[in-house]
Amino acid sequence: MSSKGPFIILLVTSILGLASCGLFSPEPIPSVQKSLPNKFSQFTTDAAPEKRWWETFNDSELNALIEEAFSKNMTLKEVWARLKQARARAVQAGADKYPDLTGTAGASHSKTRTKNTSAATSTSENYSLGFSSSYELDLWGRVRAEQKAAILSAEASEQDLNAAAITLAAEVTSRWLQIIAQRTQKHLLNEQLRINQTYLELIELRFRHAMVSALDVYQQQQVIDQVRAQIPLVEAQESRLMNELSVLLGKAPRSPLVISRPDLPKLSPMPPTGIPADLMENRPDIRAAQLRLQSAGWDVAAARADRLPSLTLSASSIFGNEHLNLLLDNWLLSLAANLTAPIFDGNRRAAEVDLTMALKDENLAAYRQNILTAIREVEDALVTEAKQQEHILELKQVIQTARKALDQATLRYRNGLTDYLPVLTQLLSVQDLERNLITQQATLLTNRISLYRSLGGTWTEDLIFTVSS
Repeated sequence: MSSKGPFIILLVTSILGLASCGLFSPEPIPSVQKSLPNKFSQFTTDAAPEKRWWETFNDSELNALIEEAFSKNMTLKEVWARLKQARARAVQAGADKYPDLTGTAGASHSKTRTKNTSAATSTSENYSLGFSSSYELDLWGRVRAEQKAAILSAEASEQDLNAAAITLAAEVTSRWLQIIAQRTQKHLLNEQLRINQTYLELIELRFRHAMVSALDVYQQQQVIDQVRAQIPLVEAQESRLMNELSVLLGKAPRSPLVISRPDLPKLSPMPPTGIPADLMENRPDIRAAQLRLQSAGWDVAAARADRLPSLTLSASSIFGNEHLNLLLDNWLLSLAANLTAPIFDGNRRAAEVDLTMALKDENLAAYRQNILTAIREVEDALVTEAKQQEHILELKQVIQTARKALDQATLRYRNGLTDYLPVLTQLLSVQDLERNLITQQATLLTNRISLYRSLGGTWTEDLIFTVSS
């Protein structure tokens, strides 16, 4: 080995040690917890939210649908692919922390004929083997900051995947619930159609005995026609929902789906909500916004470091065919160090610093906005559920009163005390209220899904392997 070898090794080692000390680092993220409310307005508890909340509906078919969606949904696969891209970019960003080494090899064969001689020729063969390496010393921490930013961006993409999984579970459950609601509506319409037909038979009997006019018959027939006209709309809505659910499961529309539940599920007890500050840990979209804010801070540090001089080491060696056997003794033939510093660049680097700082401010505003939005979503869901339950209780009372009024109107009509108009009015009112009750019950359950979605959760971390496969 050359006598300069130990000296070069010592020089490189010393410089690498200096390069490991970065100068720039991002500023700490401002705390936002002091500005958050201490508790939600209703149903506050310190417990964590449900992990797999859809299991509270106690339906094995729903559980199977959601598991299928986690493994086959195209949007989830799309987000997973973006996560893999972000991880690859993080690896690329960290590659500059290490020297690169490039090897070259060449071979040539030539034959030369001597001038004015037809037989004399000469041949030559040349071989070469070379290595080159370059390394930028990270004196100011630019490379380290770029790697940190890329890693945090990849972690934010992972939280995007978690958020997509939470949204997907809510969407599948919502479609499943609405399908059951439409089928319940159709069953009710058929039952109302049967009841109205019974009323029509009674009126026709009285008409044949000249006890009522033909107007009563036509009015009741109109009620039957109106109920019958609602059935195709309900069937169309059910078909659309089935197609939407098929797409969520990664299937083509009109694919066969197993949903055999005959009625709407009962509402489970109110889930634990925690305090508003818990959303910063339980909501993956908030965690993603925080990670992107941290990544933007490292981008600012990298942009500031880029304005300072950079030092690059380069080494190269080339061996011909006569020196290949001396390769181990001549392993380092040249070493150079280049120092470059920006003098005039039209304020490009300064503008890059301003740009990254503005991006950081943008991410900070988005982070705070995500927190406020999450708290509002939980508050809205809590208040809406409480008021929706009150509305359903009052609606049931209205239905009871309307049925009593219908009974009285029917009784007076049969006794010939009134015409058919009061019966018709009360009959339409009762049947409209019955259909509205199903809609409001489905709305109450849908709002509970929104609450689960707003509370987030950490259960999605167990789904990464399923999605990746």
